[in-house]
Amino acid sequence: MGQALWRLSPRQQQQLQEELADQLTESGGGRRDQGISTIFLIPQQHGFIDLEMLPPELGITILSYLNATDLCLAGCFWQVLGHDEFLWQGLCKSTWGHCSIYNKRLPAGFSYRRLYLQLDEGSLTFNANPQEGISYFMSKGILVDHPKELAKFIFYTRRLNWKMLRIYLDERRDVLDELVTLHNFSNQFLPNALRDFFRHIHAPEERGEYLETLITKFSHRFCACNPGLVRDLGLSPDAVYVLCYSLILLSIDLTSPHVKNKMSKREFIRNTRRAAHNVSEDFVGHLYDNIYLIGHVAA
Repeated sequence: MGQALWRLSPRQQQQLQEELADQLTESGGGRRDQGISTIFLIPQQHGFIDLEMLPPELGITILSYLNATDLCLAGCFWQVLGHDEFLWQGLCKSTWGHCSIYNKRLPAGFSYRRLYLQLDEGSLTFNANPQEGISYFMSKGILVDHPKELAKFIFYTRRLNWKMLRIYLDERRDVLDELVTLHNFSNQFLPNALRDFFRHIHAPEERGEYLETLITKFSHRFCACNPGLVRDLGLSPDAVYVLCYSLILLSIDLTSPHVKNKMSKREFIRNTRRAAHNVSEDFVGHLYDNIYLIGHVAA
């Protein structure tokens, strides 16, 4: 069973062996070759490692790539590891960074392994139907029905489908408001801040009311996080709103293979300053350079 659970390429095996051998040498674990042969059980014909003998941090890193089903199977093979509550706690909090249940007093007999399975089940449910997924989390006591708690759960979770998440946030604007406030754009260049924003809250594929709402909320949050920049450059939420749309249009223009005649830097500066009069030419030029060198702000 273990043969099918976790396979490592020879190169990865060698790298892991070297890292562990260095640790053994530094800690006085004996000769380098003896440490490897004692700790690693890697039959060449099978290609898997006895994770119970690895450092806990390395074991958690490896197991974090497995889903709930594979982890249950792994628990059958690595029995001691499969019942290690500290391991399951680490897997829960590394995958779902915030849950309301983490801050509660846990009852006797509480199992992080069971919690992991519930979190995985709830995430799969959310990715099929967002409302049912959130209802599942609440029914298990994992989440509290409060916009800030839901926003933190979404912000620190990497298992939710971005399309379903977009549908949910479009329906729950109170959660969206709290999610925006979790972003800290202090001392970030505007295009980089916009990329960071759309990395957590994916932009819709078409222009519409939802995109306008996102950019409006981002503009106010960006100005709130950068009062000195706003004062020095004469920016305002309305000006940032205009710049964001200009950046999105420029991103499409420069990255789309269907656009043959790309917008020049001079054209971008001229068009942008027509809509945002108070923004300096140098600042707009830096915006163009950022898109030209780094790429789309909403990719």
